Amino acid sequence: GGLLLMLPVSSRDGASLPFLDALFTAASASCVTGLALYDTGTQFSIFGQAVILLLIQVGGLGFMTVSALVSFLLHRRIGLHQRAVLMDTVGALQISGIVRLTRRALLVTLACEGAGALLLSFWFCPRYGLGRGLWMSVFHAVSAFSNAGFDILGTDASFRSAAGEPFLNLVLMALIVCGGLGFLVWDDALTHGFHLRRWRLHSQIVLAFTAPLFLGGAAAFYLLEKDHAFAGASTGQKLLMASFQSVTCRTAGFSTVDIGALSESGTLLTMVLMFIGAGSGSTGGGIKVNTAVVLVSSALAQTRRMEDVNLFHRRLDNGNIRRAHATASLYTLAGLAGCAILCVQGIPLEDALFEAISAIGTVGLTRSVTPVLPTASRLAVLL
Repeated sequence: GGLLLMLPVSSRDGASLPFLDALFTAASASCVTGLALYDTGTQFSIFGQAVILLLIQVGGLGFMTVSALVSFLLHRRIGLHQRAVLMDTVGALQISGIVRLTRRALLVTLACEGAGALLLSFWFCPRYGLGRGLWMSVFHAVSAFSNAGFDILGTDASFRSAAGEPFLNLVLMALIVCGGLGFLVWDDALTHGFHLRRWRLHSQIVLAFTAPLFLGGAAAFYLLEKDHAFAGASTGQKLLMASFQSVTCRTAGFSTVDIGALSESGTLLTMVLMFIGAGSGSTGGGIKVNTAVVLVSSALAQTRRMEDVNLFHRRLDNGNIRRAHATASLYTLAGLAGCAILCVQGIPLEDALFEAISAIGTVGLTRSVTPVLPTASRLAVLL
């Protein structure tokens, strides 16, 4: 990806990008992060944007899932080792049925991105023309479902100029949530429908706690930012902006407000939601909703001196609890290490911490420091 983005044909001005800049962009796309050194719409040609889109799609689905798609198309048998790796890729709990689950993941992705592109075309085509509008519809549908945060609007302000557009905001929010739920949740929904008691515990946790996170985040953003970042907008626009912010900071990376204009409380809330992220086995990042729920449940059980941790009348396996603690610990340590490197190179603490959490959570939101990062800081964020 980096080598392709270095080619003169990838840039609108025909000049080659420096290798580190091209590698940074490729890593951000393939890890569906969205942090960018350049504005994607103005810097990259259609070829460059297509490379970024392909990296986003591979990163959102997972490399092994795309490999399985090739095997399906070529009618090749998927071996035991590949099935085991696929199990980790899509977040499955057992190896049996993994091929069926992978097929469903691919079909859900195609259906959601196709429907999203179709709906977005009604907004983009009247404004940008048929050809350009269709390309922008496809690009943003894939970017939103994959929780990537890349946009090609041709402005550094992302979707801020469209903050008051209900149709566009709602479609993007729906795509982000659909990608962030995870493929196991979609498999349960397609298999068991509304019989929630038959769903996996994994899916029940994601479904039960995603809605409170969204609603609580939206209400908190409205109360905290109505006189700060949302000042000057109507009440309806403030509610829409608060809802979009609550969704996008859980690893999507699009922005309808100036992140640097958020109050300190709003900035802290954004970092907390970025750290939590989306559901396990989804296109999103963060420590994952499931991990956060296990951590909180474990802490509550310890304070009550209970030996077992129970959710939805099921006892959690101790191995899962240990993995949750290990995941959160490693994320925290890596994020703090990255923050320290940025601080050493002169980035203010608040901006450095925000950038580090956004990078490790693959969110893509920034307080406008990404394009001005020194070389060592770029390498830290890339890693």
